[in-house]
Amino acid sequence: MGKKVKKEGEPPPKDAFDPLLIESKTAATVVLMLSSPEEEVLAKACDSLYKFASKGDENKATLLGLGAVEQLYKLISHDDPTVRRNAIMIFGIMASNHDVKKLLRELDVTHSLISHLVPEEDVVIHEFATLCLAYMAVEYTTKVQIFEQGGLEPLIRLLGSPDPDVQKNSVECIYLLVQDFQSRAAVRELNIIPPLLELLKSEYPVIQLLALKTLEVISKDGETRIMLAENKGLDCLLTILETDEFSDLHVEALAVLGNCLEDVHTLQLIQQSGGLKKLLSFVGDSTIPDIQKNAAKAITKAAYDSENRNILHEEEVEKCLINLLETDNDGVKVAVSQAISAMCANLASKRAFGLQGIPQLVQLLSSDNEEVKEAAVTVLVNLTAASPSNASAVAEAEGIEPLLNTLYTQRDGAIANAATVLTNLAMQEPLRVNIQSHGIMSVLAEPLRSTNSQVQSKAAFAVAVFGCDADARTELRNAGGLGPLVELLHSKNEEVRRNACWAVMICASDELTAVELCRLGALDILEEINLSISRKNNFSEAALEKLLDNNLSQKYSQMGYLSSNNIITDGFYDCGQIKPGMKFSSLEELSMQALTDRRATIFINAKPQEEQARFDLLKEKAHDSSHKQTILSPSISRKSSREKTRKGKGKKEEEKSKEDIQILSAVQDEINLQNTQWLPPPDLILLDYINDAFKTILPLTTTREQVVALAQFVADKMGGPIERDKLYDFSWELHISEIQFELKCNVVPIGKVKKGTFYHRALLFKAIADRIGIGCSLVRGKYNRAWNEVKLVDDSPQGITGLLLPPREYIVDLMFEPGHLIKEGSVEADQYKHI
Repeated sequence: MGKKVKKEGEPPPKDAFDPLLIESKTAATVVLMLSSPEEEVLAKACDSLYKFASKGDENKATLLGLGAVEQLYKLISHDDPTVRRNAIMIFGIMASNHDVKKLLRELDVTHSLISHLVPEEDVVIHEFATLCLAYMAVEYTTKVQIFEQGGLEPLIRLLGSPDPDVQKNSVECIYLLVQDFQSRAAVRELNIIPPLLELLKSEYPVIQLLALKTLEVISKDGETRIMLAENKGLDCLLTILETDEFSDLHVEALAVLGNCLEDVHTLQLIQQSGGLKKLLSFVGDSTIPDIQKNAAKAITKAAYDSENRNILHEEEVEKCLINLLETDNDGVKVAVSQAISAMCANLASKRAFGLQGIPQLVQLLSSDNEEVKEAAVTVLVNLTAASPSNASAVAEAEGIEPLLNTLYTQRDGAIANAATVLTNLAMQEPLRVNIQSHGIMSVLAEPLRSTNSQVQSKAAFAVAVFGCDADARTELRNAGGLGPLVELLHSKNEEVRRNACWAVMICASDELTAVELCRLGALDILEEINLSISRKNNFSEAALEKLLDNNLSQKYSQMGYLSSNNIITDGFYDCGQIKPGMKFSSLEELSMQALTDRRATIFINAKPQEEQARFDLLKEKAHDSSHKQTILSPSISRKSSREKTRKGKGKKEEEKSKEDIQILSAVQDEINLQNTQWLPPPDLILLDYINDAFKTILPLTTTREQVVALAQFVADKMGGPIERDKLYDFSWELHISEIQFELKCNVVPIGKVKKGTFYHRALLFKAIADRIGIGCSLVRGKYNRAWNEVKLVDDSPQGITGLLLPPREYIVDLMFEPGHLIKEGSVEADQYKHI
């Protein structure tokens, strides 16, 4: 059969479908149309959905729920350019929705979008594809996807697009991408600087702004800054600053320049072209806080380099910064303070700021803004470090009181820096005294309790500096500052621990404070620290020694040794060798214990008789005055009632009564003071021993003669010489027990001991020797042994005159041949110590 040919006018075949115009009122129906095989239907459906999505975020969410995103994803690579364009337009609009972005990321839509950024594609596709990428590049994972899929190169190329929307979307996307360091390095290799500088000439401010923001981010890289300078970008930025109509771009342009100032080479270029002077002048004239703040930040960055600081100083940057301190904006004050801190590394700048800026900085210490206060005190740290003139200027500006007040703030940085400034000032004696008069030690008690290691360290350091004064140590003790100071010895922070050890060493310079520190456990902690190789330091060893040197009773008890520099004074006692870990009891505590058969505690207390007599007299006066008060009280009452009628004699009697009451009050106060501190009873026998030594031993010509005479004197008072083979028959233990029973106390004054063994005699020898100026040590041995060591210069060998020999150590025999001197290290010395 031949082929059937359709004749003209013949009706269409029965299976043919005429074109149908479909109108839909629902988005769901249009979404279904996205599955149509017909390109015209797809194009119109996409167009309708674009208009629908453009009306708001709610519509975008609706389309997401209807599954439109998955259908559109299939269409963005459609062969028909209209369908492809319309589908990408919808993605560009819908990508502003968070949930849509999440789904687009799961679908990996970025790869398809990037593939459409080629020059052959329609400019509308470029516009909406870049818009979609810009929305999505907010997320870090999408940044990585775009970078790894090679999206940077086409985006940079599109910066030169004739369409401003494409330019805007592309530069915005790049700005987001370069937040990541990998992209910053990549755009430099892709030569992004020229197209970005070209965008600065755009007639659209939003494009200029995005270009500057992008430049600000990428110019953090040194190589990029070099490229910027090579492409005359610095001139372009300065032009923007000099142009009033670009005032909305000044902040961002300044931020880019701020990065450029970090490089010495770049800064030199700006200086040589006169740009730096213009820049500082521009900043000085500006009243816009953001510009002032960014300028200060730029100077701060630049000032980290010493050569940059020199250049900035040559351009008198100090005047600019000091003027900016006068602004009312707290953010500017903080930024300017940071810039001044950085510039202080330049000595010339430091002097300039000291002459002109210190009064303004001191005023900032009273700011209500804690950040401003902290920034100001940080500057003062740098200004006063190793600068006596600046430290004096702070005091002259009345900065001491606000600095002390800063120690009460809530910001740890401010507290630490305030403590540092005060210690810097304290390097000058008059200023230290001035600060102490304001009660700094009481104030430091609270920072010592801080949980911040920097505050702890600086506070402990300040205690070490100011603790050299006895009144300051008393003040810290009364303020309860010793407890937290001791706690800092436990710190795991090396600097805190070192400064705390130093402070303890200084505070232990007087006996009362040393005793309190020991009571608080400082001695045990320091001993533990010094056993650790990693934790001990020079100050920990010195602190331990200083504590013991001012608490000789405990030193002798724990270490069994007192040097010739350790002078025994009233209140010293020997309670025997204390075992490690055991509590060291005070003499008062020992005296309160019930009588036991344990070794007696021997104490030294040679109170002069007049002091004891005065104390007894005070008690008698107190009794008499108390009795007198009971007699006077009714008469005073009666005189009060008759005051109006009898004035002559009555008035005199009343005045006399008041005087009696005042005397009573004064006496009672003194009695109360005596009663608040427990004192051991006076040892008048020991006082007689000392007086006798002053009369008979001190006048002797040589030290050797004095040592021998004192040894014989001590032995005579303690039972005389003992024959070696009869040592064990010398019943000193029974004698001491009888004294304990007589006193009903375990604590025995040494003057009571008439039969004393090695350790009694050695203690008495040391106690008297220290009073009359004979240098000797006291050493504890085993089995109740103790001895004294003295250093004496031997006579010159026979026939040689004028030869000065070094002193030699001798042990003083107090038991067998009193006054015999035994050379240290000899066999005889070992026998005296051990046999």
